[in-house]
Amino acid sequence: MAEFGFNEHHQNEVINYMRFARSKRILRLKTIDSCFEELKDSRLVEDTFTVDEVKEMLDGLQVVVRGEVEMELINTAHTNVLLLRQLFSQAEKYYLRLQSDISELENRELLEQVAEFENTDFKTTGKTLQETSKPKLAPLNEGGVSELLNKEIARLQEENDKLKARLRTLECQALNALDEKTKAERALKTLQKDQREHQMAAHSQEVSSLEDTVAALREDYKRSLSDKAASQRDLQENLISSKHELLRVQEQLALAEKELEKKFQQTTAYRNMKEILTKKNEQIKEIRKRLQRYEPDE
Repeated sequence: MAEFGFNEHHQNEVINYMRFARSKRILRLKTIDSCFEELKDSRLVEDTFTVDEVKEMLDGLQVVVRGEVEMELINTAHTNVLLLRQLFSQAEKYYLRLQSDISELENRELLEQVAEFENTDFKTTGKTLQETSKPKLAPLNEGGVSELLNKEIARLQEENDKLKARLRTLECQALNALDEKTKAERALKTLQKDQREHQMAAHSQEVSSLEDTVAALREDYKRSLSDKAASQRDLQENLISSKHELLRVQEQLALAEKELEKKFQQTTAYRNMKEILTKKNEQIKEIRKRLQRYEPDE
């Protein structure tokens, strides 16, 4: 049986199965022989028979032999299914999927090798084998499938450890990105606060200067009223002009504030802060997607 590449254990299993199949075959052949003997003893009691009588005997014998052969073929098929059931059940315990090539069952070369083994090696090996009763196939405890399963388990464990390490790295990157984003937001808020305070100080200074100007004009106006009543109209005109100037200055102040805000947004520091926040947001979104991708299903 060396041509099939079996080890000693599997070769013994094949020998046990062939011994079982041979015993069933011999028993069925004896049954067929008994059918012929029964026909001889029960029907062949006369010296001569007609054609119809011979035909009747052969037809009856054909029915009996056909039934015996059909029963043996059906039983053999069912027996092979039970043998495959044992093999598949044992394989499924180790999460294996066995495959078979039905076309190999009609391979004449292999069938001749099996016949040669049965006629030669099987007879000699049967004399030295000890009879053992094994109701079930012995599990593979070392080598073979167990070794492959252990390697696969080790590989999966190593891959799992790598994924866990990768997940921890991504978590650290995410935390660092969040920390940097928080620092950038704080820096931006501080810069905006300083800019607002600077704008408010400049605005207050200009308003105070305008108020002082108005107060001085009012003092001049009062002094002019007490000094010269004739110049009242001029003073009133000056006052109106000053009010218009105040409104114009306030309008210019508002425009200056808007221009200052626009210039601030165009400054390098503001653009850098905005770009940093945009990049950090994109990094956080990408890291969250990667975390969802590598996160194991619970």
